[in-house]
Amino acid sequence: MSAGDWAQTILRVLGTSWPYNAAHSSLGSDDVDVTPQRLHPAFHGSLDWHSSAHMQWSAVRLLSGAGGPLDPGTADALAAVLDSRLTPDAGAAEAAYLRQRPSFERPYGWAWAAMLAAATRGCPHPHAATWVRATAPLADAVADLVLAWLPRLTHPVRHGVHSNTAFGCALMHEAYAALGRDDVVAALSAAAGGWFGADTAYPVSWEPSGNDFLSPALCEADLMRRVLPAGERSAWLEAFLPGLGAADDPLLTVPEVRDRTDGQMVHLFGLSLSRAWQLRELAPLVADADRRSRLLAAADTQAKAVGEEIIDGDFMSTHWLVSFALLAEGARPG
Repeated sequence: MSAGDWAQTILRVLGTSWPYNAAHSSLGSDDVDVTPQRLHPAFHGSLDWHSSAHMQWSAVRLLSGAGGPLDPGTADALAAVLDSRLTPDAGAAEAAYLRQRPSFERPYGWAWAAMLAAATRGCPHPHAATWVRATAPLADAVADLVLAWLPRLTHPVRHGVHSNTAFGCALMHEAYAALGRDDVVAALSAAAGGWFGADTAYPVSWEPSGNDFLSPALCEADLMRRVLPAGERSAWLEAFLPGLGAADDPLLTVPEVRDRTDGQMVHLFGLSLSRAWQLRELAPLVADADRRSRLLAAADTQAKAVGEEIIDGDFMSTHWLVSFALLAEGARPG
């Protein structure tokens, strides 16, 4: 698929106001208006707050050249949508909302908000300076929330949906490294080592669950790939996933989706894409050449299997899959 196809999907879903899942916790009887644009001047459309955030990240990444060239009209349309959402007033409102509700979108939405802020800082588009100013208070709010949350989280969440701890921490580790927040990066690294550093022999046969869009095994491995010293990564991975890339490795199999309109079942399309991304990132750490080649071939198969759903699928797929396709594309070797 071309960047232009993905861009048209982004424009379409961000312009789709309904349905919308507000996930709003009312703080009183005068706090029951869940009109999306009122609650979330930046992150409305695209079904929910986190999907709106990461589809805007996708727009910024496409405007930065990810996925290939865009025609000028499409680039202008993406920039216009971002101009309407990523204003200083909207960014301040979203940051205030997060501070008022410190568990809202934790950690998945936090991670994508931080990734969006980081992406604006690397974007060459002439309007990006405004998007940077808009997302700066949002990134600061998430950073403060993360630093308060990590010491209180006794155990990580290890399933394959939004509250997976390793996935959110991996993206935030990447984002705050780019944003120059060494304090957040250090806190995330220390927490990851405490939760996962001694893990071995993960039972891969237990995956996937029926509505996973993340592999708990691969999310953990990807986070540890980021936080461990370079010389320790391969040994940790081999102990944690000793059969990674073997011919019978269940992590390489494309999941089956039997209802393309069910918002939970189509999570498995996202699982294919997140697997493709993480298998590509982890492959260089696998010493055996045959297993390494098998990982990369499986990643290509997983990504290809979902290609049509990204642009022509039901709204339950199109409102979010572009972002995971871009992660997978960005990890493609060479």
